[in-house]
Amino acid sequence: MFNYKVLEQFDHLETPFYYYNLELLGQTLAKVKSLAEKYQFDIHYAVKANCNLPILKEVLGIGFGADCVSGNEVKLSIESGFSPNKILFAGVGKTDKEIRYALSQNIKAFNCESIQEIEVIDALAEETGNITEIALRINPNVDAKTHKHITTGLDENKFGINQGDLPKVMEKLSSLTNVKLTGLHFHIGSQITDMNVFKGLCIRVNQISKWFADHGANIEHLNLGGGLGINYLQPDQENMPDFETYFSIFDKFLERDQNQTIHFELGRSIVGQCGNLISRVVYIKEGLNTNFAILDAGMTELMRPALYQSYHQIDNLSSDKKIVEYDVVGPICESTDCFGKAVKLPETKRGDLVAIRSAGAYGEVMTSNYNLRDRNQAFYSS
Repeated sequence: MFNYKVLEQFDHLETPFYYYNLELLGQTLAKVKSLAEKYQFDIHYAVKANCNLPILKEVLGIGFGADCVSGNEVKLSIESGFSPNKILFAGVGKTDKEIRYALSQNIKAFNCESIQEIEVIDALAEETGNITEIALRINPNVDAKTHKHITTGLDENKFGINQGDLPKVMEKLSSLTNVKLTGLHFHIGSQITDMNVFKGLCIRVNQISKWFADHGANIEHLNLGGGLGINYLQPDQENMPDFETYFSIFDKFLERDQNQTIHFELGRSIVGQCGNLISRVVYIKEGLNTNFAILDAGMTELMRPALYQSYHQIDNLSSDKKIVEYDVVGPICESTDCFGKAVKLPETKRGDLVAIRSAGAYGEVMTSNYNLRDRNQAFYSS
């Protein structure tokens, strides 16, 4: 259960702010580590989910690596203490500046998404006389059965190398001297709750891995990405995902060579439930067909509902009165600045404290100062 009493110490603070439960985060990390060790899997935390420094410190302390999608994420990871040989750099549009920086830090590998990117990395590595490891992000054309805006593994998506281009990739690699192919990378989407999707991914990866083996490639590691979803509908009933089933599917259906390592890049599933956005009700407005609860938090603090039409449970922390329906909205001058319609809440008044749940992933990292909004700090409990 979400411990509302701990928020009493924050009652005098200016809202909105993010509140993180580091105890729950620690429990989640320990669960993932235990299962990863059981199945001999390597975990790289997806920094894009939440790059808050106390969060990174907890991840670093458990011994995981870092999965980065920008040069600044690589830089922050290194400055936070992650070993460069545990950092993977993904992303479809790496700039020359970002690549040069990552090369200078001798990171573990680049996950490459096009032939041209491979050529650029090879040329930039040649400038320093280095040979750098790369993995090929391959588009397996597996439907993640999730929201269309967070599906990344279909042929129509911008991500990854299509399987039909693999012969051209191998031909190109044979002519390059400053990159070394050591891995294959797959990531099919985010917030995946149908476990059969991961079984389908394993079957496709097995086929692709065999193709590379048949063509003489020595693949040292397979990166299966992440994407495991969390329970936004009932966060108190399920405060961490079913990691046991998730990892056991890969252990059962993924074919790996004896010397291959298996990597996962988990983000949302680790931090999603440990964070909540705390806000206050500024006004209650009676409309013609609905009542509005207008908060001091908006899409500038939590973009997901406006961007993905995503659901977050909303709790009134101040009231236990009769239930009334409200459209819960923010103050931003956009009609999409809405956290939920017809939300059933105890009768709500100006000044009530509200928690928007399950906001630990893709919440704080996506904040902006649109409308010249202030950036608010975060608070923690352990």
